[in-house]
Amino acid sequence: MSILPPLSVYVHVPWCIRKCPYCDFNSHASKAEDIPEHDFIQQLIADIKQDAPLAQGRLISTVFFGGGTPSLLSDKAIATIIDALNDTIGFEDHAEITLEANPGTAEANKFKGFAKAGVNRLSIGVQSFNNQRLTALGRIHNRDEAKRAAQFAHDAGLSNFNIDLMHGLPNQSEAEALDDIDQALALSPQHISWYQLTIEANTEFYRAPPTLPEDDVLWAIQKAGQAHLAANGFGQYEVSAYCKPGKESRHNLNYWRYGDYLGVGPGAHGKITQTLPNFTIRRTRKTRLPKDYLRTDRLLVRHEEYVDPTDRPFDYFINTLRLREATSIGHFEQFTGLNAETIKPTLQALIEKGWLEKNSEFIKTTDLGYLYLNDVLAHWLD
Repeated sequence: MSILPPLSVYVHVPWCIRKCPYCDFNSHASKAEDIPEHDFIQQLIADIKQDAPLAQGRLISTVFFGGGTPSLLSDKAIATIIDALNDTIGFEDHAEITLEANPGTAEANKFKGFAKAGVNRLSIGVQSFNNQRLTALGRIHNRDEAKRAAQFAHDAGLSNFNIDLMHGLPNQSEAEALDDIDQALALSPQHISWYQLTIEANTEFYRAPPTLPEDDVLWAIQKAGQAHLAANGFGQYEVSAYCKPGKESRHNLNYWRYGDYLGVGPGAHGKITQTLPNFTIRRTRKTRLPKDYLRTDRLLVRHEEYVDPTDRPFDYFINTLRLREATSIGHFEQFTGLNAETIKPTLQALIEKGWLEKNSEFIKTTDLGYLYLNDVLAHWLD
């Protein structure tokens, strides 16, 4: 019998104090006191119970509270959600439970409450330590608040935290980008997500684009930043993820290793593998708008579709090739239900271009392939 992938849970909290001009996520501006916390928690519990059979006997290996700004919720609310997951599905030993926090909503007592509730990892959305850049990004915090949030995390016993940083900001120089990294390093995080600002559709920046650095400056920032992170012990294990040894985001690793996950909350996405009676991979999406999600007379699942076998190679490799680690033929067959013969022609073409390397079992991108990852992935669409 086929072995099912590991199981994670993503919990989406859709509210934030202010919608940032670059953000295309399912987030909605609201004052903390206006969030219908009680009704939201009750609907989340119903959502969890509805999805529980999809666990198929598996325990939860990781949980990620994303948003929006999950730290707007009370520590009691977070505890209630974690307890519901444990009571309904159950956790593996030493499960990773991450919560995103905005420095502008950071409170020392609340962080301690999150830790008591079961949260053991934070992701702090700093983006920059330059107050001028933060204003341009529409963030509600400043540099000092970002530093305080990191100190609150340490004080609460949550020293395993990530700092989100953007680069390629409007009018940003290479020196400024490296200074952001230095200020992040000074706070002793275990993980840094360092990614380039991109202009997405349906955002304020898309309607009124800011002036971004020229391509040669962006490239210089990218190379200098990667080298600086590596020199300070932060290895790159994914396109935009760097960490101290052994401190990878286990939740995100499960995504990129083509694991399964339940998505609960407004607009949350899920991926579920079933091996009986036939091998299938199903992707789900919950009702998107908070007001619709909170209605008890509406279905929680807005959309679901099965990944066609012809689409599974792209669906698999768009995730696994983001990692610097190798994947394997056996892993591909187990997690897609396909025979490796189906991908041999594409593998061979990419090996001949020098973009992939393969031995009898393992597949990974070369350094050149990693630079041209979008082109590598496009081959799986042919």
